Amino acid sequence: MYVHGRKCWFCGHYGLLKLSDKRVWCGSCRKKYSLQKLKRDLNALYYFYLEVSARKCAKELKIGYNAVSRRYKIFRKAIIEYSEQEFKKLHGKLEADEAYFGGKRKGSRGRGAFNKQPVFGILERNGKVYTAVVEDVSAKTLFEHIKKKTRKGSVFYTDDFRSYKDLKQYGKHNKVLHSKTFGKGHNHINGIEGFWSYAKERFHKYHGIGKKNYLPYIKEMEFRFNNREQDVYPLLIKIIRRFAPKMN
Repeated sequence: MYVHGRKCWFCGHYGLLKLSDKRVWCGSCRKKYSLQKLKRDLNALYYFYLEVSARKCAKELKIGYNAVSRRYKIFRKAIIEYSEQEFKKLHGKLEADEAYFGGKRKGSRGRGAFNKQPVFGILERNGKVYTAVVEDVSAKTLFEHIKKKTRKGSVFYTDDFRSYKDLKQYGKHNKVLHSKTFGKGHNHINGIEGFWSYAKERFHKYHGIGKKNYLPYIKEMEFRFNNREQDVYPLLIKIIRRFAPKMN
């Protein structure tokens, strides 16, 4: 509908006027734009939706890699803006944990591993997940996110990492001792650990992500996970129209 010029990409108005330079003009919002470019943008968005890498997308669509990479960055930035605007504080039974991405040298359970990027996550059981790329995993850093993103009085499940020691001031705190209680009853963090596996599995296709780029990638995984029960392509179109209508 959009790429055939029947409906305006910017305002949704019907009845566009085709111009001599092959662009269209909307009498409602008075925008002029190229349908050919819009078609390329939406084709790239469809490949992004399918989780096809930018390099493979460029090859399939026969357009430059840099052009696709630039579009993918715009898509991820729009997802971040959408997620921040739509976010509601997590509550109820919450699992909190950190994960470490990247790097080649392994450390003890990941903490302190060489050249790793720490990421903090909170998962609401039977609900959504929130993630944040963090500089460190100190109590001060983690509690800043817990205070902002969760409702006080929730029930928290974590492992016995020292940074969670004072979590009881925000709600009930259950420590998961992996050697004794892991996976038994309700006292587990299987949900958030499942999300880390979900994200890392998808990261393999990118063959390495720079530390400064982890935020948009991890927030994309958060978005996909939180909307895993629906077809996200129509939602992506709405997000791009709302937060990146020009895509240039």
